Amino acid sequence: MEIIVQKFGGTSVKDMAARKQALKHVQYAVDQGDKVIVVVSAIGRKGAPYATDSLLGLVGADQSRLTNRELDMLVSVGETISTAVFTELAREQGLNVTAMTGHDAGIVTNDDYQNAKILRVDPKPIKDAFVDADVVVVTGFQGATENGRITTIGRGGSDTSAAILGAALHAKRVDIFTDVNGMMTADPRLVTHARFIKSISYEELANMAHEGAKVIHPRAVEIAEQAHVPMRIRSTYQEPDALGTLVSDRTTTKIEHYRTVTGIAHQTDLTQFTVPTDTLSSSEIFQLMAQHGLSVDFINITQHQVVFNLVDGDATVAKDLLTNAHVTCQAIGHCAKVSVVGAGITGTPGVTARIVTALSTQNIDILQSTDSYTTIWVLVKEADLKPAMNALHDEFLGIE
Repeated sequence: MEIIVQKFGGTSVKDMAARKQALKHVQYAVDQGDKVIVVVSAIGRKGAPYATDSLLGLVGADQSRLTNRELDMLVSVGETISTAVFTELAREQGLNVTAMTGHDAGIVTNDDYQNAKILRVDPKPIKDAFVDADVVVVTGFQGATENGRITTIGRGGSDTSAAILGAALHAKRVDIFTDVNGMMTADPRLVTHARFIKSISYEELANMAHEGAKVIHPRAVEIAEQAHVPMRIRSTYQEPDALGTLVSDRTTTKIEHYRTVTGIAHQTDLTQFTVPTDTLSSSEIFQLMAQHGLSVDFINITQHQVVFNLVDGDATVAKDLLTNAHVTCQAIGHCAKVSVVGAGITGTPGVTARIVTALSTQNIDILQSTDSYTTIWVLVKEADLKPAMNALHDEFLGIE
């Protein structure tokens, strides 16, 4: 028995037409002789009645008086509804199908409600279900504690659910269905010559996801990589035999090893802080941020100052904390981080020089930069984001 996992996001189950299109992919897999685990997100996005944000809006969202445990009781309903609706349609169309909650499917988490960590997955419930059924539809985004209390596993959790089930049941593949044809070299809304990527390594995809690519949650990629489960990023609206983007180990797929850069990702709405260390030490500054739940990013530390970034929404809090600690700082709001990602960056000389030249040619100031083995980051003003993205994409990925 070979198993594949198919995950359908909110836009892929948003209405009857979308659900029927998704079911074509399920039927195709069954016709190929596979058993199929279908993982579904809540129906639609914000504004749709059963979307996660809509459910949170019923209780005041960020101002809710509910505990995190009680909030999980509420928001988990979206995926449960979606699972029941999808299962009903699948059965109506003649598929041999059964439905499960995350708890039913053996997903056990800790009790960190709203952002629970998966402790283990018992594969037996789904294996038992496949004795009689060809398809098991599972609620994404949720599991349960050892005591059976329902939990949710954070935004992007349906991707994580699909990956962890694929790993636990030794699936031959995990397919992530979305509303785009696969991974692109950059956001096509910003970059004129962005194009489709046929194959990508786990590491490259995880880096792009961490740095702002919205197609998949990075945790899901990391789980698949650890288990060596191949993934595909596919469009719900293409024909079932369309391949999408293949994601796997660099050593086991025909990834273009010669390419230096695979893609350009970005994040917006950032504020850059430059803080001298004459009043507080660098460790004390970062402890101050951490104690108040502020997650710093893009860090540079020198002998006399630290530079870091926060999302714009946290900037006011950080400024107040530093002022109350009698620390002066410089803060530049409305910044954007641009990430040049590629496994081929490692050991290739001149990549940074090309980045600096491409941006300086467009008169774009680099406010900050840093690098790793496979990624080079630059911070620019948000007003310069689009020309920066296009300049870097044209430099490394050209025009087809």
